[in-house]
Amino acid sequence: MPHIVVLGAGVIGLSSALRIQAEGHAVTIVARDFPAGFETIDAQNQINFTSPWGGAHSRLVPPTNPAEEREHAMSLQTFDHMRAVQARNPEAGITFMKGIEYLEAPGEAYRALTEERARQQLGMQGFRLLKKDELPEGVKWGCEYDTWCVNPMVYCSFLLRRFAILGGKVLRREVRDPREIFDWKFEDGPVDVVVNASGNGFNDENMFITRGQTCLVANSCPATITRQNADGSWTFCVPRNFDGGTIIGGTKEPNNWDPNPSLEVRETLLRKFAATYPQILDPDGKYTVIKDIVGRRPTRRGGVRLEKEKVDENRTIIHAYGLGGRGYELSWGVADGVARLLVEHLEASTSWYNAQAGEAKL
Repeated sequence: MPHIVVLGAGVIGLSSALRIQAEGHAVTIVARDFPAGFETIDAQNQINFTSPWGGAHSRLVPPTNPAEEREHAMSLQTFDHMRAVQARNPEAGITFMKGIEYLEAPGEAYRALTEERARQQLGMQGFRLLKKDELPEGVKWGCEYDTWCVNPMVYCSFLLRRFAILGGKVLRREVRDPREIFDWKFEDGPVDVVVNASGNGFNDENMFITRGQTCLVANSCPATITRQNADGSWTFCVPRNFDGGTIIGGTKEPNNWDPNPSLEVRETLLRKFAATYPQILDPDGKYTVIKDIVGRRPTRRGGVRLEKEKVDENRTIIHAYGLGGRGYELSWGVADGVARLLVEHLEASTSWYNAQAGEAKL
């Protein structure tokens, strides 16, 4: 039985580990950080562990090029998988609800989007264009559709627990280079393949961080709402449910390493979202703030890296990182991609070893 090590216990690592495990392989997850409840997780010490801080929802992004079409296909795969998991395991932290989009300055891809194309070609279930009288002031285009949100602490803990109960192994270690893992000793024997789902890319020159500040509030909201402002900024909410509050956001700041939340930014985020969706406020017209959140999205120029790298004759790494802010919504599509690359590698390796054995007999 092949032994696969998955490096990283964020949503991509956990999803990939479960997907590989389902193929009958022995799998070990190696990571420095693992899922925990938001009450105890250290926001400063684990700022680079992106998954706990994600808004964790699925948004409509009409594809305009081959790379975006690939990601859209991954988002549809993930949608279907989330639906199946939610039906089978309602405790997993997944909630299906309406997604609402408001755009102040819609591009051509949005303006040309019809309900027929969204439903039939793009697979957007429950898609409906909003009428003018349904749009907030300043918004030129809007829609709603069926989508999902997750409580990331609950969901990732569920994935890890399921992985373990199905026989997966877990090892807490800090790794400087994925190649070092091949020389470690494991309970399940030598390592056949390493899956690099660590997020940071290990010296990949195309990687950079995108700082995001959001605010977690106790106020509830029945839908996930996103507003793209004309100045390029974003206003959104992501309900976490399962007693996880609601995320109000948010900023996107490339290469900003500041770990400290800004109270001024918090007030701006809360004020802008209340102006877009005043129903979020309590009867006294207020928010109940739980905490400010600063996270670092592992972003990559050129998009996600999903490919094999042959380190030497007997060592292969499958890379799966660089999803920026779309880790959750593409997670099961990426996991399927990892599984396909693994099958290709193992089949090629078997053919190579069989050929070597044949030559030896001759």
